[in-house]
Amino acid sequence: MKIMNPLPKCLSCRSFWPFFMLLFLAGCSGNEGRIDSLPKEEDLHAIGNESELQITDNLNVPWAITKMNDTFYVSERHGTITTVHEPTGETQRLQVKLQKKLFTGGEGGFLGIELIPNTDLEAFAYHTYEEAGDVWNRVIRIVKENNIWNEKEVLLEKIPGAQIHNGGRIKIGPDQKLYITAGDAAVPESAQNTESLSGKILRIEFDGSIPANNPFKGSPIYSYGHRNPQGLAWSENGQLFETEHGQNAHDEINKIALGKNYGWPNIQGDEQKAGMESPIFHTNGNTWAPSGTEYFNGKLYIASLRGEAVRVYDLEQNKASILIEGYGRIRDVFIEDESLYFITNNTDGRGTPAENDDRLMKIDLK
Repeated sequence: MKIMNPLPKCLSCRSFWPFFMLLFLAGCSGNEGRIDSLPKEEDLHAIGNESELQITDNLNVPWAITKMNDTFYVSERHGTITTVHEPTGETQRLQVKLQKKLFTGGEGGFLGIELIPNTDLEAFAYHTYEEAGDVWNRVIRIVKENNIWNEKEVLLEKIPGAQIHNGGRIKIGPDQKLYITAGDAAVPESAQNTESLSGKILRIEFDGSIPANNPFKGSPIYSYGHRNPQGLAWSENGQLFETEHGQNAHDEINKIALGKNYGWPNIQGDEQKAGMESPIFHTNGNTWAPSGTEYFNGKLYIASLRGEAVRVYDLEQNKASILIEGYGRIRDVFIEDESLYFITNNTDGRGTPAENDDRLMKIDLK
């Protein structure tokens, strides 16, 4: 199949992307400890230009998408939330008033956001902060009041942070618990330490309390041994999948289970070790830098930053493909009513911004 995705005129300042390139990767090996088993990235979806629609542009280092009714809420790393009314494209950028000073160094900042169901306009948010010379992350509840978002409650803080590997994704699971991804904060061994919150997927109640069936008594830890997880998605039967950044490529897709150890930094790729889970898929020597992830009809749709595409992983066929590329770094995806929305992330200092970047785009999945 072929992609019909001509380079938009507004992106002419970027180098030309190879739209028809397939990534032929190494074949399978059954040898323990080898990192050379990966299905080919193939079977590209046919996406025509008529299937793409720009909802808005000029977003300011966007990080996460959430939606209520016909309005999107996009978090931006410098401490703002931009609302986008889909039918009209009308936007409004409002400041978030935090009780602790926002830290935006490196990969830090105002990151994940998730609207709280059955409220007028309340949300959970994840942000980086600095205190007494140390960098941390925290989860808070914010409320929109007039023309500002105000912090109202702290649910969890002192999640280790750093210039890199802050995690940052927050999602409400089908069990009505709040799930949070925390990176290893550049201290790899902390991912194996169940006394530390870094390198973990965390789970808490909406009020910040610890669910009774969490695997470690009194702890928000749900799973551990993660490097820099940034994607969470559930299948229709409640199975949780996670995407995370690997070391020197070897980005992972993991099937998450309560209390399991996903191996970082002891194993990666095809490596195996007793008591540790290997990924269901990894990118071998290629780098996607996966970020936001959504599940739809047996497939995971994955925003990729360095990989500069929206990728699709077919869970049944164990195959990866490129849905669309040519817009640079992609930070998050959101699926609703057979439409996929994604935000670019070219203004974060690591991309090559085109005129009017960053953008919120829409693709018809039908």
